Amino acid sequence: MLFKSFSPLLLLFFLLLLLSPQVWSYEAPEDKQDVFAQKACPAFLTFINAAYLAGVTVELPCHCKPQQVQSVVWFFRKHLSTSEETRALTDHHGNKLLDSSQVPHSGDLWSRFSIRLFSLLIFRAGPGDSGIYICGSAHQDFFYGYDLDIQEALTLSIAPRLTAERMNKRRQEAERLASSQPLYRVFTSYRPWSVCDRCGVPGEQVRVGLCYIHSRYLHVRYRRANQTVASCGSGAVPRAFGLLKQRKTGAKLRVKSCQVTCPTQPPPSSKLLALLTFLGYSSASLPAKVFYLSHPAGQVLILRCHGARPNMAVAWDQGSTPIYRSEHLVGGNPSAPPSRLMIDTGHHLVFQPAKIQDSGVYYCWLQGRRATQIHLLVYVHLGRGQSAFSHPDFPAAVRTVFESYAAMTAVFCLLVCFRALVRHLRAEETHED
Repeated sequence: MLFKSFSPLLLLFFLLLLLSPQVWSYEAPEDKQDVFAQKACPAFLTFINAAYLAGVTVELPCHCKPQQVQSVVWFFRKHLSTSEETRALTDHHGNKLLDSSQVPHSGDLWSRFSIRLFSLLIFRAGPGDSGIYICGSAHQDFFYGYDLDIQEALTLSIAPRLTAERMNKRRQEAERLASSQPLYRVFTSYRPWSVCDRCGVPGEQVRVGLCYIHSRYLHVRYRRANQTVASCGSGAVPRAFGLLKQRKTGAKLRVKSCQVTCPTQPPPSSKLLALLTFLGYSSASLPAKVFYLSHPAGQVLILRCHGARPNMAVAWDQGSTPIYRSEHLVGGNPSAPPSRLMIDTGHHLVFQPAKIQDSGVYYCWLQGRRATQIHLLVYVHLGRGQSAFSHPDFPAAVRTVFESYAAMTAVFCLLVCFRALVRHLRAEETHED
């Protein structure tokens, strides 16, 4: 009976569907062409200059390769090294890097390198990772190259307000450097301020400034959009400029406070959000990604915000307590004693070292909204050369055990005495009878 009542509605629905012009005009999409077939590899290998702040996660995509090549190998050599010193990137077992999943947290340096979809990922890149990276094959055929420059922030400060006098002073200083050094000019290129890293509560904004050099004598094999500009640590800078450019300036990181209201309905920004909207879901209804992590106490722990990129705003909360960069930034306040809980320049939350009291729930904000929830458990780990007697909580544990044993012994003695008293009273009553 229920099916018969719904059958007219189903027929009406199919009739409207067939009469709709969108149905008759629909065509199945053709198979997409391979993106690597649309772009040919350069006949003369050049290196794309890319500069990043130390601590960020760097992604180097392999933009071209022959269609018959199914897997790629990434090669590396230091700046100012010869081509004979180019070597394939390998792990600590000597195996070439293979595709792997994302690393939301890592304290192991060997897991910093990963290849996914032909792109090379470098987690928590440092100045020592600067050099030439080449995407190629196992037969040492080179397809695409990068000139990577990882700069360490030499100046970490809370951004002051720029007055007209200070702006004129900076302009005069730049003109003086340009006139006194005609061969090259070193300057700091600032990126725009990031969005507020939190909404609804006080947050922070970050601005990164990287060191660049302007000269007409840069190496032509290292290229950017402007052939006369390259990052200070690039291989395009002549060796004669090496000692001089290091004395001028370096990367800078500035932080300032902000506060914005949370949007009621965040606008769709990807195909996934559009699909969820079509299915009846909104981005606000999507829960944050949840991770469960256990880590031994006494060792360095690094938490990474899932999906974070160098140009994104990232913030951390310990439960309901915000962790601000101005208070926990690495090197932010040289006069203050070093903090055990820090935020590095790559937006990672660093415990040096992790302790049992660090266990709890940590939240990561990404572009002003909560994106990741990490349930952290820090446990006691007894490794080689350690014993339970050397643990700092051992005396308290022993005292607790002895106090519990003494309390149970006292209770047992009271029960025995009470039982003996009851038996004695019963014996007297029996004797009187």
